[in-house]
Amino acid sequence: MATNIVFHPGSIGSAERTDLLKQKGVTIWLTGLSASGKSTIACALEQHLLHLHKFCYRLDGDNIRFGLNKDLGFDEKSRNENIRRIGEVSKLFADASCIAITAFISPYRVDRASARELHEKAQLGFVEVFVDAPLHVVEQRDPKGLYKKARAGEIKDFTGISAPYEAPEKPEIHIKTDECDVAESVRVITEYLEKNGFI
Repeated sequence: MATNIVFHPGSIGSAERTDLLKQKGVTIWLTGLSASGKSTIACALEQHLLHLHKFCYRLDGDNIRFGLNKDLGFDEKSRNENIRRIGEVSKLFADASCIAITAFISPYRVDRASARELHEKAQLGFVEVFVDAPLHVVEQRDPKGLYKKARAGEIKDFTGISAPYEAPEKPEIHIKTDECDVAESVRVITEYLEKNGFI
């Protein structure tokens, strides 16, 4: 880490942004297996919040790897760095009083805990949403054919097959997508945001 840098705070604080925008910055962190429904829920949630005239932005796992994280692979070290960067980026969005919606497998508890800690140290909201679907269900969905390739040995380090997924132990929200649809998922998250004063 460079030693010749000094953090430069702006003249506008988070309290002033919150007052002007009428919402608090928060990161909604969707985690779960591939094909559990994270991206689908994230898209629908973003659309719903925008229709409520809320300042929000969606950061999607696949999309981020086309730019910011295009230099990373899928080994454990690269996955750690992938989530570290997203933790930092989502914190910046939240600091701007934005509702940052992230949809990343983020398979390791320690990485998700680090993202949470970043937000908490900055006194920003962090809501972990476990988008939960059993392995046999996501394998049946398999919209990109990834599970099939992983089972055939064509994809290394694939979460749920040849790489671990550590489920959240105490998420703020637990959504079982084999039991509820997208609309219900969005309703549950929105109600949580309203109840906790984020919107």
